[in-house]
Amino acid sequence: MESTELIVHPVRLRIINAFGGERELTTTQLCAALPDVHKATVYRQVALLADNDVLEVVHERRSRGAVERTFRLNRARATIGADQVAAATRSDHRTTFAIALSALIAEFGGYLDRPDADPTRDLVGYRQHSIWLSPDEAEALVVGLREAITPFIANKPDSTRTRYVLSPIVFPAAG
Repeated sequence: MESTELIVHPVRLRIINAFGGERELTTTQLCAALPDVHKATVYRQVALLADNDVLEVVHERRSRGAVERTFRLNRARATIGADQVAAATRSDHRTTFAIALSALIAEFGGYLDRPDADPTRDLVGYRQHSIWLSPDEAEALVVGLREAITPFIANKPDSTRTRYVLSPIVFPAAG
C-alpha cells in the first residue's frame, strides 16, 4: 500500500501522531490514548500499519497467553514524499486536509475531555492571522517555521514534558 493511502486515514493519522517524539507504545496504550476509537478499530489499524512497516515492533512479551507488542514509528514510512504531494490532485489535497482537520478536532476534543484541561494554563492557541506576503516572504516564513519547530520534534517524552500538538497551516487565501 502506498504511504499516502496508509497515512491519509482519520484513525491511522491519529495513531501515527501518538508516536511523536520517538514514543514506544503498545496497542493497549494506544487504545487508552484514543478512548473515542473502538478498540477493535485501533487493533486493526495498528496491524495494517505494522504490516506495511509504518510501525516497527521493538519489544514482545507474553501477557495472559497473548503476545503484547510494543511499537515505534518508522518515520521514513510515515511520511508523504514531496513527489506524492506534487502528484496529488486538488481533490486529493481537499480530502487530505479534511482528514488532517478531523484528526486535529478529535485530538483537541480528547484534550478538552480531560479533567485537568486548562486552556489558559496549557497555552492553547488557535488563532488565524491574515498576512500579506510576497513569494519570497512566504518562503522565508515557511522556512523559518520549520527551523523553529524542527529542534523540538526529536524531543523524547519524560516526566518534565507534555505532548503538544502543533499543526501549522499555511495557504494563500482567496481574493
